[in-house]
Parts: sequence; structure tokens; C-alpha cells
Amino acid sequence: MTDKKIKFSELDNRIVEILKKDGRATNQRIASALDISTSLVASRIRRMEQNGLMRLVTVADFSAFDYNVLLPVGVDVKGRPANEVANDIAALDEVASVQLVTGKHDIEILVTLPNLAAMGDFMLNRLSKIDGVLSLDPAFAVDIIKYEFDVAPV
Repeated sequence: MTDKKIKFSELDNRIVEILKKDGRATNQRIASALDISTSLVASRIRRMEQNGLMRLVTVADFSAFDYNVLLPVGVDVKGRPANEVANDIAALDEVASVQLVTGKHDIEILVTLPNLAAMGDFMLNRLSKIDGVLSLDPAFAVDIIKYEFDVAPV
């Protein structure tokens, strides 16, 4: 069995660029903009999704849901594999992202909270109670310079 790599074509790139600007763009609108058939747009999108090259998601602005605190936290682990601890942390609703890392900490997470008052309860009664969490090193995000999920070049 051959592991065949699927690559983006110029047409795929153009379709993705339209969807990046408007994730609700219909196949008909994309087809019209690119002067191609709607069935070709649908098949290209389906192929990219099936091959893991693209997925369509909705990204909400967390502040619109009254999450006004963005808290990066370094997590040190002891007594359990870091990936197991990371999976337990990822199950918490307040946690937006979890990364296994090298460097000062074993895990880095990004937490969204409604206010500073919620931080104490979350850190002391939920996060620190996870088996294997040795220590937490929180930092406050004082300003967001860039917050973007579109990190892969097309």
C-alpha cells in the first residue's frame, strides 16, 4: 500500500482563500467567483476534508461570551505521563488549548475565564486537583496582539 500525499492545487488554494474570508460562502458563490462548476467546488472541498487538508469550523470570539480573562498557564507534571495529564486538562471547559512542550514546563495551556474572581476557584479547586499536576505557573495576557487559527499557509 502506498502512502500517497495529496497536495493543494492552485484551484484548492483559491477555494480555501474564499472560505477563509467567508466560511459561509456557498458552493454556488465560490463557483461563480472562480468561474467553475458548483459540482467541481463541492468535490474539491470534499476531497480536502476527507484527506485532512481542511476542515470548516466556526470560531467564536470568546469575549462575546463574557470570557474576559485569557490565562496562559505552564503546568509541571509528576507521577503520571504528561500526555495523560494533558488529556484530563483538555476535558475542562475553560481550557481553550493544551500543548505538550519542551522547556520550562511539561504542558502549556490557555484558559478563558469570565473574570479574575473565577481564576482562584479554577486554579485551586479544579486544575490543581488533577492527578499528576505538580505545579502551575500562570501568567496574565494583558493585551492580545494576534489571535488567529489560520496558521497554515495556503
